[in-house]
Amino acid sequence: MTSILPLLPEADLPPVLVTGGAGYIGSHAALALIDRGIRTVVLDDLSTGSRALVPPGAIFVAGRAGDRALVEELIGEHGIGAILHFAARISVEESVANPALYYRENVAETLGLAEAALARGVGALVLSSTAAVYGNGAGVPLAEVAPVAPINPYGWSKAFAERMLADLVAANRHLSVACPRYFNVAGADPALRAGQASRHPHHLIELACHVLTGQRERLTIFGRDWPTPDGTGVRDYVHVSDLAEAHVLLLRACLADPGQFHCLNLGYGRGASVLEVLAALERVSGQAIARVDGPRRAGDPAVLVAASNARALLGWQPRFADLDAMVGHALAWERKRLEQG
Repeated sequence: MTSILPLLPEADLPPVLVTGGAGYIGSHAALALIDRGIRTVVLDDLSTGSRALVPPGAIFVAGRAGDRALVEELIGEHGIGAILHFAARISVEESVANPALYYRENVAETLGLAEAALARGVGALVLSSTAAVYGNGAGVPLAEVAPVAPINPYGWSKAFAERMLADLVAANRHLSVACPRYFNVAGADPALRAGQASRHPHHLIELACHVLTGQRERLTIFGRDWPTPDGTGVRDYVHVSDLAEAHVLLLRACLADPGQFHCLNLGYGRGASVLEVLAALERVSGQAIARVDGPRRAGDPAVLVAASNARALLGWQPRFADLDAMVGHALAWERKRLEQG
């Protein structure tokens, strides 16, 4: 599939710094780079990540993404030409309870990282963003032109970071930035080299896998009265390995055309409800998932489904756009993680 945006040849990709590379999505992006033979440096303070998720072959450095002196040192030492920035706080519920944490971690730290990149002439920075910038959304599915109108501090922190980076690009035309807005990321590396390993899980599929593996007694469904066909929230689930592949394409697009700013959705364009996800897990596992009903959570929208230009713009070709495959990989990873202790 051809792309609309110019892409740097994959063989010409420079060494890449992956912040938050000991986390769920960051570790899969690091795998995608290493599988291509690209020198990969992972920077993570391990506040939420796991050292065990850093892929063999990556250079690991413990530290904060916003530590400008450290980042500049790493850029110089390893010849970093591009940055994938995943280090962030990502819980809507936590952001409502502690907004200051989110503005510090997701906005101020991103500024420090961007300043280091600008000072050392890095050509591309990709910010891990979110569909939460759309809030309750204006239309389903949501296109990139939908209004940015977050309804929780997490969404606002990412919206502010996007705006800040757009302004930096406008003033510094040697840098290109991409802000992929994720919908709901799911699954695990099909070879089970990485997956979710949250200390305090809050994603539906991970929580359901914990129930199926005996780590949790039951799952809470937050709201059965949403304005959706079955009354539960609907999300666009995208496989984490497909997401990682999109990030490699975004790096190539940014490096091919300096001075550009891109915001695009990463989703499949179809939604699954909470009950549909649980049904898929029950099909794959052959087990029933114990669940109880709870109230809606503050800051949750009813539906988030993507309309995305990523396939056309980047030539992105998802390989795992199947709900049963996604939940199957997630469950297989969780079982392996438990076996290994």
